[in-house]
Amino acid sequence: MTDYVTLAGGCFWCTEAVFKDVIGVQSAESGYIGGQVPNPTYKQVCGGDTGHAEAIRIGFDPEQLKLGDLLDIFFATHDATTLNRQGNDVGTQYRSAMFPADDAQKAEMQAALERAQADSPKPIVTTIEPMDTWYEAEGYHQDYWETSGRSNPYCMAVIPPKLQKLRKSFAARSKAAVNA
Repeated sequence: MTDYVTLAGGCFWCTEAVFKDVIGVQSAESGYIGGQVPNPTYKQVCGGDTGHAEAIRIGFDPEQLKLGDLLDIFFATHDATTLNRQGNDVGTQYRSAMFPADDAQKAEMQAALERAQADSPKPIVTTIEPMDTWYEAEGYHQDYWETSGRSNPYCMAVIPPKLQKLRKSFAARSKAAVNA
């Protein structure tokens, strides 16, 4: 059985790389959600005028990974306290947002947001936005860390620290940590 959740935590290359290393995650697809332009391109989304967020749609096995645990990893591996920004990436396309598929997901997201806020000295700015049309990103964005990211200086600066945090803080949930 596979459940799906849609999350935006800045650059989708970075978010996808983290979740591909989580035990129980079966798929992580990069795409765009939450905007008003049909079939947006990467160039359009990066321009900041479409309203879309760079996001990932995660397929996971709920018997191996509870949604609440997945959401705790989401909050721990990106900065949920900066509005429309992750590091040097600035704009609404890099917002921290969650897109619930139903009321049960929305309740889990609200609970995770409250847990994250309890652990953060700064206000959490992550939004819970209505589920919207999902647009899969262009093919070269899929599995980016495994295919092209290690030759991209931006990815080399941003992704390894996120993976280290996952592997340290959630060692029992990390494929790489468990297999080390």
